[in-house]
Amino acid sequence: MRRTEAARELGGFVREHRTDGSRRLRLAAALLVTGVIGLALGVPVAIASVGTTDGAPELAGLLLGVGLIGLGLGIWRLMQALRTREQCFDVHELGLTHRVAGTATLIPWADIERIGSASAEDGRPLAEARGMGFGFTIELSDARRIRVDTFTEDARELAATIHRAVSLGEFPQGRGRRP
Repeated sequence: MRRTEAARELGGFVREHRTDGSRRLRLAAALLVTGVIGLALGVPVAIASVGTTDGAPELAGLLLGVGLIGLGLGIWRLMQALRTREQCFDVHELGLTHRVAGTATLIPWADIERIGSASAEDGRPLAEARGMGFGFTIELSDARRIRVDTFTEDARELAATIHRAVSLGEFPQGRGRRP
């Protein structure tokens, strides 16, 4: 569905919030490389440390732990990147268009129950770069949930717009043709 068709059904276009899929892929690649290196170094150290009680078993455990965690998180981010490729949220006067990989779903404001599971700013180092900063869930009336995180540009503004429209009845004003 093209944006112009969605605009006719949901009113004037206000703005779009794209999700940075390439950043997700770069993070997944970095995590996968870290995991592979950790395992590649950890397995030989673990084999060499069999029968010894010096520092080798602890080093092997550390390397294997880093490898497994890196690999697990890398696979998770890769799956997330593939599942949400080309994701974008188009805000219109009467609702949202959620676009993912060439398909678009129209979500009128009335179909959104609330903004749920909002996470505040994560104070840990590099939280924003890891996509662990601000995030929230759009809860729909049909029990579906759409997760939005810091990979989506202006995620806080998107959350505020949805909250104002759904909870306060303050709909955004757009530009373009009206339905």
